[in-house]
Amino acid sequence: MPERMDLRDRTAVVTGAASGIGRAIALSLARRGCHLALADVNEAGLMETADLVPNKALLVSRHRLDVSDRAAVTKFPAEVQAEHPRVDLLVNNAGVAVGGTFEQVGEDDFDWLFSINFFGVVQMTRAFLPLLRRSDDARIVNLSSVFGLVAPPGQTAYVASKFAVRGFSESLRHELEGSTVGVTVVHPGGVATSIAKNARVPRGVDQEEIARRRAAFDKFLRLSPAVAGETIVRGMEARKPRVIVGNDAVALSVLERVAPVSYWKVLGRMQRTSDAL
Repeated sequence: MPERMDLRDRTAVVTGAASGIGRAIALSLARRGCHLALADVNEAGLMETADLVPNKALLVSRHRLDVSDRAAVTKFPAEVQAEHPRVDLLVNNAGVAVGGTFEQVGEDDFDWLFSINFFGVVQMTRAFLPLLRRSDDARIVNLSSVFGLVAPPGQTAYVASKFAVRGFSESLRHELEGSTVGVTVVHPGGVATSIAKNARVPRGVDQEEIARRRAAFDKFLRLSPAVAGETIVRGMEARKPRVIVGNDAVALSVLERVAPVSYWKVLGRMQRTSDAL
């Protein structure tokens, strides 16, 4: 197998492709001559993404898909095969957020988030792995998060789902070693998407508290989706098992390795020192 993955004339299935990182990944793949099966619940956004594809010779299909719908995911490979002769890449990007501490987030909201962020990844992988095994060079790309490396307070549900994606991806990569299917897990830092604005809010949480949390989180979201998407696709081309996106994510990954238990206290001290300067 070549050292680098050649994406020309490959076909990629990309979930969460209607906006943000998913759209950016799709467009980066298209610039390399990769055909696309774009999936999302937002049909208008999917049309916008497809219209942005620069190479009109590429085969680009759009599919309304809720990755938490097990029956729909089971049928989805046949829908893609009706439009595309092969599948070489599966990018599990679809994701949502729920703000709040563990005691604030109810069981229904916790389960809803997991049904998309984790079980959506598992179900899509189960559905498409037989097709990927037919390819001479295939890859599964699962989007975790910097919060799959570190665990801040107030993000219990989201953190749990992204650590689960990381663990699933790493174990699956070991299981598929020696086959034609590789696995990449991606840990983006603060990317300027609408995930914070669209986060589900637990019932009973004070509106002022919600506004403060969103404002604080928005400050963290600075990297452009286009840069993030290009970084991820370059990692895919290089067959990297792990892609860390953004200087903030790189710094946090290093800090977590140096201080795996006390990193949050270290960050707090660093922040207080910075505020005092």
